[in-house]
Amino acid sequence: MSNLNTNNKNNLLINWALGVIAIMITAYILPGVSVSFLGAVVGAVVLGAINVFVRPILLILTLPITFLTLGLFIFVIDAFLVWLGSLIIPGFSIVNFWWALGFSIVLTVINLGLDYLSQVK
Repeated sequence: MSNLNTNNKNNLLINWALGVIAIMITAYILPGVSVSFLGAVVGAVVLGAINVFVRPILLILTLPITFLTLGLFIFVIDAFLVWLGSLIIPGFSIVNFWWALGFSIVLTVINLGLDYLSQVK
């Protein structure tokens, strides 16, 4: 039992560290986004919590428009959540909605790449 619990903690720490790295890389790529190291560390936790608790509610509430746009409205939801996170997180700022949209798209691509690299053995 303790071995399973240790593996879950290790996976959580690895995913959190990858989130920090992804936020730092994305902020480096996009000039409309600025983030400090502490902002990225806190941002990984806050954005993760927002994605766990707020995103499912918004996805359910916006299901009709998401259906009509063939799922593209999810990008708008993700941009709103990133913008919301930038309001909460000190050391993490986004210029406007369009940079938040770009941040969410680039962050998704970088997270997919880092996740793939962490799975390769």
